[in-house]
Amino acid sequence: MAMKNFRVFFFVLVLLASPLLQVARCQSEPEADVGDAVEVGDLGIVGEDVQDFGDGNFGPAPGVETVCVFPKNSAKLVLAGEETELLVGMENVGESPVNVIAVKASVHLPFDHRMLVQNLTAQAFNNASVPPSTQATFPYIFAVSKYLQPGTFDLVGTIIYDIDQHPYQSTFYNGTIEVVEAGGFLSVESVFLVTLGIALLVLLGLWLHGQFQRISKKTKRAPKVEVGTGTTDGSSDEWLQGTAYTQSAPKLKKK
Repeated sequence: MAMKNFRVFFFVLVLLASPLLQVARCQSEPEADVGDAVEVGDLGIVGEDVQDFGDGNFGPAPGVETVCVFPKNSAKLVLAGEETELLVGMENVGESPVNVIAVKASVHLPFDHRMLVQNLTAQAFNNASVPPSTQATFPYIFAVSKYLQPGTFDLVGTIIYDIDQHPYQSTFYNGTIEVVEAGGFLSVESVFLVTLGIALLVLLGLWLHGQFQRISKKTKRAPKVEVGTGTTDGSSDEWLQGTAYTQSAPKLKKK
């Protein structure tokens, strides 16, 4: 198991070292170690949908291992309507050459693979042969529909090949991709979430302001009591002139 994991890790390093938009055809040499990859030229990409590959449910061939890498796109973000590239790596540990025919993929709903969203174009190859004990890298460029709603989808990628005129196919990728809108920094969902967040912050601010005002009113309800001496204005006693109060007031002052 440890040897297999090391081989897969080495396989991924070979994929990452491969130049973009070019395929390295691998050919074994008598003095080369098993698993060495030697670049000798292009595999001959002949276009899209050159032939009908059918819907044959072929299984993988023994001794053939595949791996997939999204170069410079580890997040697996796919812009709707724009081309995305991935690299398919194949290692032939069998005894017969592998003739690669094409690479194809499809997009499915993540919760149910039976719900097909889109069949992507197939990429055919010409004279793509992987000898025994060698590795090869194949580019696959695809584009999802520009009308596809942004979100998470499942991508299923398959490489079709034959060994000794027997057809096989291997699934090199069966995982999620994130489809985002092209040409805009913010998607519709992002704008909605930002607007909702701002509205919640405004409501929270209004609630805190109301609570603060209510607490302030409670502290102002306590009446102020002033204790001290006051002066008596003589003019306020004019209505008492001629009464018993004015006659007795001088007497009280003399005492």
